[in-house]
Amino acid sequence: MSSTERPPTLDPIAVERWQRIAPGVTPWLHEEVAQRMLDRLQWIKLQPAVWANWGAVRGGLQAHAALLKQYARAQSHVVETTERRKALAIKALVPPWWKRMLQIMSGAGSVTRFDSPVAGTVEMLWANMALHESADPQTLLATWHRLLAVDGFVMFSSLGPDSAREVRDLYEALGWPPAGHQLTDMHDWGDMLVQTGFAEPVMDMERITLTYETPARLLQELTELGRNFHPQRFGALRGRQWKSKLEQLIIDQLPRGADGRLTLTFEVIYGHALKAKPKVKMSALSAVSVEDMRSMLQGQRGSSDRF
Repeated sequence: MSSTERPPTLDPIAVERWQRIAPGVTPWLHEEVAQRMLDRLQWIKLQPAVWANWGAVRGGLQAHAALLKQYARAQSHVVETTERRKALAIKALVPPWWKRMLQIMSGAGSVTRFDSPVAGTVEMLWANMALHESADPQTLLATWHRLLAVDGFVMFSSLGPDSAREVRDLYEALGWPPAGHQLTDMHDWGDMLVQTGFAEPVMDMERITLTYETPARLLQELTELGRNFHPQRFGALRGRQWKSKLEQLIIDQLPRGADGRLTLTFEVIYGHALKAKPKVKMSALSAVSVEDMRSMLQGQRGSSDRF
């Protein structure tokens, strides 16, 4: 996928609608992935003075609380892409006034802000399970890059191509339209990070297998996680008879674990990358943004101060 292409099997209109109607709660799998992201922070020495959580409501409210404790003296921001989710984030995360006063009096850091931080000031941008739902991921990565300070870093996760492969294979075998849009693999995310201007991307992946007693619960889990954004998905609503048929097919054909429960695989991709000092390619006529010039000058001053 080139730097100017959108994901080829993702309908941007369907994505925009999902962003408006998605449940205002964190799915269990998102919280689980967020906890695994938190474990990876132990390898990062930088203690950010300012950090931002991109999509805390869907990405993990429990994880956000853990990050507040880990970076107790840092300024935190929550950035939500819709007013509805912003309101839900405020309701869930703003403590009572008396608790805010105690935090301020104890010097435990400033209160979380629910606005987009100033460009070039964020030292950690946390984005759990948001990137694979973007209709224009390259633009989203560029937004994160713009918000980050030089030497700041992004920590993100997303679903990978093997997610829900059992259901995808079932649809394909039946000759039905695709069960879901294609998901970007780990190597393509790494390439896009570099194209956007990030440095030293580190990518890794794992597969998480969830088990279910009933096909109804399995389908409910998929509904909570997202929607099928494929342009060639079923073009109309299906009825109860179709759903009953699908549930029976899941019972008959999906694999089962040792305990006899239905199994479903999720591929989870983790990414980490730095915002390096800007490099300017000189030509007969070169243009440098004010932000890049400021970053380069600050970097020079910092180097002279160290020697």
